[in-house]
Amino acid sequence: MTATSSSSNSSGTTADAASGATVPPAGGSLAGKTLLMSGGSRGIGLAIAVRAAQDGANVVLLAKTDTPDPRLAGTIHTAAASIEAAGGQVLAVAGDVRNDDTIASAVAQTVERFGGIDIVVNNASVISLDGTLTVSPKRYDLMQDVNVRGTFMLSKAALPHLLEASNPHILSLCPPLNMSQKWLGANPAYTLAKYGMTLTAMGFAAEFAEQGVASNTLWPRTTIATAAVANLLGGEAMIRRSRHAIIMADAAHAILTTDSRQLTGQNILDEELLRSRGETDFSHYAVDPAAELMIDLYVDP
Repeated sequence: MTATSSSSNSSGTTADAASGATVPPAGGSLAGKTLLMSGGSRGIGLAIAVRAAQDGANVVLLAKTDTPDPRLAGTIHTAAASIEAAGGQVLAVAGDVRNDDTIASAVAQTVERFGGIDIVVNNASVISLDGTLTVSPKRYDLMQDVNVRGTFMLSKAALPHLLEASNPHILSLCPPLNMSQKWLGANPAYTLAKYGMTLTAMGFAAEFAEQGVASNTLWPRTTIATAAVANLLGGEAMIRRSRHAIIMADAAHAILTTDSRQLTGQNILDEELLRSRGETDFSHYAVDPAAELMIDLYVDP
């Protein structure tokens, strides 16, 4: 899916003019659902978790930040407190999504505590905008291990339980596969890792379509006010041109409350989805409504 106008069809769903995809209407609440997320100590992941908690969802965070980092606000413990304050039950599992034993333990703890898994959100990601000649082998491997392998292995470990859920979803935070020269030539190591996440998500959608497990990707049309944007993409000036993470949380909520058999295998942009669901005023999402918004990586204006 790409940012475009939408039109309703006779079934009451919404057809995307560019991709031909059909976007079903929202399905309601995440109350009682169990969501397993990689990362989530801050930023977009935390916003998605808090939004789910507001419905009364159970949230399990598998995140690495156990102690405060002077470069990044928030830990798995502060995130857990925010989720509980929002009305959800939370289980914080401190660990690295690159570690298979940690993944297995997180899944086992989730099932023991909450009885199953309804949703997996692949949020953990590493970014490096170095070019091919400057990216280090260590950074390249880290991006592949967290972004691609972590997405695959966490989803794989949860799938036996998703297959038993009534409305199972895998949601991966990665971009549409934009094959323009502009994006293929920009920081290829990071692009390869993020597109690898997207291909993984599309593979799951195809493999498990008949079993009713939805797998979609979600990406922001504009930059989001996160530490990564501040630290890597231009500091406070870029933050002013960004939106708050709640727009991604609202879009994720809309996806995850949709019938999994009606919405799968799609590369979704936050603004496009919310427009298809009737949202027309996006000013409240902007950090500075007077500033010109910055279009995000891999999105064409």
